Amino acid sequence: MQIGLYFGSFNPIHHGHLIIANYLLENTDLDQIWFVVSPQNPLKPSATLLNEYHRLFLVQAAIEGENRLKATDIEFKLPKPSYTVDTLAYLQEKYPAPAYQFSIIMGSDSFQNLPKWKNYSWLLQNFPVYVYKRPGHETLLSFPEARKVTVLDAPLLPISATHIRKNIKEGKSIRYLVPDAVREEIERNGYYR
Repeated sequence: MQIGLYFGSFNPIHHGHLIIANYLLENTDLDQIWFVVSPQNPLKPSATLLNEYHRLFLVQAAIEGENRLKATDIEFKLPKPSYTVDTLAYLQEKYPAPAYQFSIIMGSDSFQNLPKWKNYSWLLQNFPVYVYKRPGHETLLSFPEARKVTVLDAPLLPISATHIRKNIKEGKSIRYLVPDAVREEIERNGYYR
């Protein structure tokens, strides 16, 4: 099974994430996409993060009924902060090849930051990478050690989790920015206020 690992804080998950995941399922050889909810990204401040279990639940609510999409808490069990290289080593042990083949999904902004990642060369040598273009990050660095990098023109929505959190704080609507189940859960629990 070909599995694309879509790492992120998903703070909160929104339609932009889901559009990218769907595009990858429809336009690559991936059988499933796993949303890997990161408890703590070593390159991002954690002060604005909603509790990881709440973020996981929001991802589960967003993809309910989608059998090719899965939310995973795999990084909750690993040391923090979360390093992709450690997560992939753990996944390879738990889900061995050839039954499971993992790929990494990331935006071109993250791809440009790869040299800051722990053991990034090992990642590129051992895993295919799907990169979706993000505005302002069009220039992709070339990595000679990369096994396989596929650049995709996935449709992008100019919305962000930061914008959604700002709207919530200001009492503005987030309808149509996130799935209804996610919006209802955020409103019911008073998240991001």
